[in-house]
Amino acid sequence: MTQAQFKKDFAELVQKRFEGATKKEAVALLDDLVKYIAKNAKKDKVNVPGLGIFTVRSRPARWGRNPQTGEKIRIKASKKVAFRASKAFKEATGTLKKK
Repeated sequence: MTQAQFKKDFAELVQKRFEGATKKEAVALLDDLVKYIAKNAKKDKVNVPGLGIFTVRSRPARWGRNPQTGEKIRIKASKKVAFRASKAFKEATGTLKKK
């Protein structure tokens, strides 16, 4: 699903759920949610109930190889976004591992 299709589907869902809501307001709601998660994940974990936990993890500098030349190169330290799905989300998507 493309980003545009997701926003369209989300807007329609919000319109059905909340009478009087416009598609523009629904898209603004989604955009604000993403901005909120991004802003707060920089500082701490962001737990979205029923969805999962967003965090920013630091990755140390390390050695790697240029895949074209095989030359050994230094990869700089960086930060990566991590997401851990909640149990409810895993159950809803059928990806929960059974013991």
